[in-house]
Order: sequence, then structure tokens, then C-alpha cells
Amino acid sequence: MRPGGGLRLPALLAAAVTIASAAVLLPLTSAHAADSLLSQDKTTTASSQENYGTPAADAVDGDLGTRWSSANTDAQWLQVDLGTVATISKVQLNWESAYGKAYQIQTSNDGNTWTTAYSTTTGTGGNETLNINGSGRYVRMNGITRATGYGYSLWEFQVFGSLGGPTTPPTTMPPTTTPPTTDCGTADAAQGKPVTASSEENYGTAAANAVDGNLGTRWSSANTDSQWLQVDLGSSQPLCQVVLNWESAYGKAYQIQTSNDGKTWTTAYSTTTGTGGSETLNINGSGRYVRMNGITRATGYGYSLWELAVHTGTGSTPTSTPTPTPTSTPSGPPVTGGGDLGPNVLVYDPSTPDLQGKLDALFKQQETAQFGPGRYQILLKPGTYNNLNAQIGFYTSISGLGQDPDAVNINGDVTVDAGWANGNATLNFWRSAENMQLNPVSGTDRWAVAQAAPFRRMDVRGGLNLDSASYGWASGGFIADSKISGTVGNYAQQQFYTRDSSIGGWSNGVWNQVFSGVQGAPAQGFPNPTYTTLDTTPISVEKPYLYLDPSGNYQVFVPSKRTEARGVSWANGHTPGTSLPLNQFYVVKAGSTAANINQALSQGLNLLFTPGIYHVDQSINITRPNTVVLGLGEATIVPDNGVVPIKVADVNGVRVAGLLLDAGPVNSPQMIQIGTPGSTADHSADPTVISDVFVRIGGAGPASVGTAMEVNSNNTLIDHTWLWRADHGDGAGWNTNPATYGLVVKGNDVEANGLFAEHFKKYDVDWFGSNGKTIFFQNEKAYDAPNQAAIQNGNTLGFAAYKVENSVSSHEAWGLGSYCNYSTDPTIRQDHGFEVPVVPGVKMHDLSVVSLGGNGEYNHVINDIGAATVGTGTTPSTVTNFP
Repeated sequence: MRPGGGLRLPALLAAAVTIASAAVLLPLTSAHAADSLLSQDKTTTASSQENYGTPAADAVDGDLGTRWSSANTDAQWLQVDLGTVATISKVQLNWESAYGKAYQIQTSNDGNTWTTAYSTTTGTGGNETLNINGSGRYVRMNGITRATGYGYSLWEFQVFGSLGGPTTPPTTMPPTTTPPTTDCGTADAAQGKPVTASSEENYGTAAANAVDGNLGTRWSSANTDSQWLQVDLGSSQPLCQVVLNWESAYGKAYQIQTSNDGKTWTTAYSTTTGTGGSETLNINGSGRYVRMNGITRATGYGYSLWELAVHTGTGSTPTSTPTPTPTSTPSGPPVTGGGDLGPNVLVYDPSTPDLQGKLDALFKQQETAQFGPGRYQILLKPGTYNNLNAQIGFYTSISGLGQDPDAVNINGDVTVDAGWANGNATLNFWRSAENMQLNPVSGTDRWAVAQAAPFRRMDVRGGLNLDSASYGWASGGFIADSKISGTVGNYAQQQFYTRDSSIGGWSNGVWNQVFSGVQGAPAQGFPNPTYTTLDTTPISVEKPYLYLDPSGNYQVFVPSKRTEARGVSWANGHTPGTSLPLNQFYVVKAGSTAANINQALSQGLNLLFTPGIYHVDQSINITRPNTVVLGLGEATIVPDNGVVPIKVADVNGVRVAGLLLDAGPVNSPQMIQIGTPGSTADHSADPTVISDVFVRIGGAGPASVGTAMEVNSNNTLIDHTWLWRADHGDGAGWNTNPATYGLVVKGNDVEANGLFAEHFKKYDVDWFGSNGKTIFFQNEKAYDAPNQAAIQNGNTLGFAAYKVENSVSSHEAWGLGSYCNYSTDPTIRQDHGFEVPVVPGVKMHDLSVVSLGGNGEYNHVINDIGAATVGTGTTPSTVTNFP
């Protein structure tokens, strides 16, 4: 099995039974003489796949040891392309234990219009043989209702019949160079038009290159079969011809499709025998959008087109393919960089009338709005602010606009307390403070926060209290690049990570207090006291930030990389780095669409998201090296129709910071993907950095995700993230907000500093890449697991919170904690919180597991090492070094 494709225990038993009777799945000898197995090894697609080890192709590979499984939602499908129209007599479904209770078998000639040949609401699972009477090129199992809490899972999906349909003409037309009718125009309607793609191989092979009229540039996709390239002609037009000028990586099976809205597609041409080179395809149809929909590649590379030309039904007959002329025409109507920051960015200076009243009114609105729609950024211009107390509620960020923290001097406080929750600070999420100097009125500022509440570039001339005024529960938190001259009062904070800072002292520890590169940090003491202290941070890159230059113009400052960092980046003057003027950014505001955003990126602009909630119906594709994407005021991106909200190509130096990615109800395979699978480039000199990027699945409504964050690019730096499958709020439930994995790392030399990942159904962290590093990890296992069977991992009780795969020979991590609170079934046992290979290069330091009130227990800390948690005392079990 591929990694991630392990079988549940019932599945193993089912497999044994099935294999014992496997003869019934071989090409039939007992069936009607005309019946043949048509589906084996044919092109297969699916609505989703559960993980990397359960792809659609496994359902037609003839191997009863492999399977396809879907996401954990009802509306899922699996579809096979037989290559040509066939008469279909029988479909055989060999289910794994997760089967369909209600489903349909459907056929289609074009993959768009479907006829139901069989339907049931009483599926039995096991081996179901269905005699049907139909014809079509495409056959699919269309799932309606699952029988279990898992998705749909098929060992094999077999279609029997004979090739050729009784009355339906074949849908495949051979390529032709015969001139079309005399009303097909010579002009290329696609040239210079907006174009998007499912993926781009790298920065130099952008989608726009396929319609720029230049045969020296090209688009190329990721190295997978299901890829597409789509052009927007601007209006619906009659279409007569498409010309594909392939590079050597061409499509063996593909479709030319048209659409009036970019969502519902009609297939105008289809082939499984593409020849590459220059293919001139005469079609008959109309539409505003035209796309090449790749099904099967001819090579091990992706799809690669020098040009995609579209001819419309006006003008004279073309006698040959026009010779393109190089052009620098942009790929669509240009967008403009710069401009105002919109209504949710609140800019104040020391002379602002009733500033305290304005801040109080905003706090009153946002204090309890845990899943509300409001998003706000407070920006304070340089100067001195007296007698100010800025209380910070949900989805509110406050920042100074100086290049250095001391440009904005507050004689007062920036406060987070927990009065709204009766002193319980464990819910104080999604807010931030940045780039200011504080002189607290009482001598100590209060910042009683939980996850996703960073405190960056702050100069506190006094102490900092991390607990509420009533000293209730607290579960944070993250401080970076800050000076606190007095003592930091930890109090009830269960865990906290402080990076590259300077502090006057630290009061106490609870379970997991971690410091790296912190001057004044307490000495290493884990497990008693619970301090993990690293003298430096191996690789450190601070988050970009907005400031005003001496002329009063907005700039975005992009800090440089530091190695073996210690103390603040601004200790000896300005933080080293680069300033970018606002006119180099597309300012994303209300009304901006994913198409606008991708157009801006194709023009070479960076992105500045102003506070708001942005729905995207296509992935935001970041393909240019050193692109900066910065969000203000907890700017939130919501995917529609199961798209991946953000995809970053395997390029140098991309910065993505300050965003909340909030999953939608249709399953997204990832919420953010860094690099395409199989990425190999070395980015050690200029890594991609992900700072304060948070992922939420549920809480604001039903949601579904495969993997929250996937990292394929080497040398990626994760600088504080919280990946959260919601345990409360709207749409929080085992089958209501399914999410399988938190962080999946496949790149090498990836470093995560400040990693929070909670409540995923399987591994919260699954690490495949070599030479990875993690400094600080906080985790809770899923509260809502209904029973032991729901989390069973083969013969292992439960999925580890942090898994390093057996193929990894080098990995190191410091300060990791996993907690269980199996409140739905307190009898659940978890074999361990951490699972790693036992090899010399894998080293784990300062690990703890905690059972919260005895709701579930851990048998060990890591692998089979470490004492079990026992009873209701919420007492950690620890391992200081492994091995």
C-alpha cells in the first residue's frame, strides 16, 4: 500500500474473505459469452479521495489489496472512462467495510449528461453484482447516502459488457487538418484573453503563456492526469475550431469543452488517441469559456501547450495555422495596484477625537463574536497615545504604522481579558497585536489569549500577564520578535511558545513552555519545571508588515531570513529586509473575485487582503517567486465548490501571512498547498514562509477537508499556524465537519516553529520529508470520536498526534504536547501521542501527553515508551529524550 493507504481492521478481515473468493472478480467465464471486463486500468476520476494511498485508480487496477475511498460526506462519486461507447450488461461493486447505502449506477456518452441505469436505497455492501441494461462511454457510481461514518470505499469497480453501442455514435473524433467551413474565422479569439489553469508547473510556465501568441513560451501543468486550461473569451461566441500546439508533453486523452458560465460544461470534442504536435480540431458549439480538459497524459510530465488557439464562426476559411507574433499583451483586463484600504481598516493618529470611545465601541461589537462576520484592522500612525486602553476582541488586529515598534508609543495598554467567558481564556482566538511600544498603566499589560493570537514586534516597558483577571483557564499562545522588560506571568497557560525575543523573566510553567532564541529565558528544565529552552532558532523569518514611510506613503516591509537567531530583529536599528510600495500590491477588498486576484498575480502584483470574508470559486495560484500575500484584520478566505483556496508553486521566497482559511461545506482536498506533489527544487537560500496562517474546519458552519495544510516544497518555513477542526460552534460534529489530516509534510528540510494542530480524524501531523524540524507542538485529539472503532488504526489504538513516517531517517523536534479529551466516549484508549521510526537520526525532546479529567487515556507517550496516563488528575506523562 502507498503511504496513508493503511487498512482499518474490519477492512483487513473483509479483504481476507474477498481474496478467498477472488475468482468471481476475474474476467468472467460464467457470464454471457459476449460480456468482457471493460473497466480495468481505464482512466478513472472521483469527487474526492480520502488520502494519498486511496486514489480513484485503485478501484480499477484488478488488485484486491488496494482500494479507492472518498471523503467522509454523502455526495461522492467514482467514474470510469471506457474509452468509447459500450453496451453495458453488468456492474460489480466490491465494497470495503465503508459502503453505500443509497447510490446510483449511471451512464453517459459525454461525461456531462447522465442516465440512471440502477438505483437503490438498500445497499448491502460486500460484493454486489448488478445486472443492468444500458450504454455509454462513462460509467459511475453516484453515492447518495453512506452506510457508515466513513466515506465510500471500493476494492474494485468493474464494468462488464461489449464495445459499441446500438444506436449511439462514438464521441471520439480523430484530429483533422481539413479546413473548416468558409464561415470559420482566421483570428485567434483566445489570444490575450484571461486564462486560468488547474495548476502551473513553475513560475516560467504560467497559464497566460498559452494564449500570448508567442511560440517561445508555454503553459505546463503539474505531473498528474486530471488537469485543465481554460480561456475566457469575454462573451458567448459561436465556435468552429480549436488548435492545440503541444510541447513534447501532450495529452493522450482529453476533451475540448465549452461553457457559458465557467461552471457547467459541454464536451465539444473528445479523444483517447491524442497525437501531440499541432492538432487542429473542428468543433461545433458556442460558449464564453473554452477549456482543454486533460484526462490522461502521454508522458510522465504534465500537460504542456505552446499555444491554445480558438477560432469563431465569422470570417473566411483559414488555409494554414497563422504564424503567431510575440506580444506582451496581459492575459486579461489589467487590475491596478495600490489604492485605499477599504472601510474595515481603521486608521487613527494621536489627535483622533474620542479615540477611546471608538475603540470601546468596536470591542463591544467584537468581544463575543466568536464566529461572527466582522473583520477589522486598527492602524495607529506614529506618535504618542496617552491614557489609552485598546481592548481587542475577535477578528481584530491592532498594529503600529512605524517602521520600528517605538515609533508608536502607547502610554496605556493593549488588553485581552476573558470577562465574556467568565474568566476562561481558552476561547480567545483570532486576534493580534503588532509593532508598538507599550508603557502599561499598572506596570503590567494583560494578553490572556488562546491559539491564533500572535503578539509580534511589541516593546513592552513593563510586565506581561498571560492570564485573565480572574485567573481562569488559559491555552495559548505565541510571542515573537518582542521585548518585555518585566516578567512574563504565565500563570494558568497550559502551553506557550516564545521565539527570538527578550524578556525580564518568566513566572512558572504548566505543561509545555518553549523558548527558542529568547534572551532572559528560563534555563532548560523539562519536565520539572516544564521549560524547553533552545539558545537560538535555527531558521527564522519575521512576518511582513505594513508601515508609513517618511513621506506618508504605505509600504510593506519584508524581513530577511536569519539563521541561529537570538533576540529581536530590531535590536540594532531597522529590521534587515526590503520595502515594497503599496502600488506593487493588488488591494483585495469587498467585491474582489478569485479571477481578479489571479489576474493581479499574473501581472506580477503582490496581494494585500483587507479585512473581510472572501469566497473563491477557483484556487488562488501563486506562481511567481518572492510574491508577498499579506492579510490584515484576520482576512478570511472561504472556498466554494471544494476548490483549494491557496496553491503556491515550487518557487523561491513566497511569503503568505495573516490569513484565516475557513473551509466550506464541499470537501476541499487541501486548504493550502505549498508546492506541487513531487517538488524537488532547493530553496534553502530563499524559502517560502507561512506566517500566522490559520485553517478552520467547522465552527462557522458545516465543512469538509482532506488535509488542512500540505507542504511539498523543500525548505519551507512554517512560522506559527493553528490548524483546527472545530470542537464547538455551528457544524461541529464527527460527520458534520470531517477533516482527515492537519499538516502533511512531504518536502525535505521543512521547519515548523509554533505548530498548533487539533482534532483531526487521523494524524494531526504526518511527516514524510527528510531532515524536518519542529520547535513547539500543541495538540488535542478529536473530542467527538464516537467510539474506539472510529479511531482505530489497524492494530494500533488511535492515530498518533504527530507521526514521522518509517521512511524518514532524520528528524528532530522539541517541546511537543498532545492532550486527549474523549468526552463522547471516555473509555477510548490511545496507544501513544507520538509515533516515529527508531533510527539514530530521529530525535525527539521534551514530550508530554495529558488526559483531561480522565476522558480517554494514553497507554504511552511515544511508540511504546513512557508511562500511561491514569485517572482523573490531568497529570502529564513525559519523555525527555527519545531515543
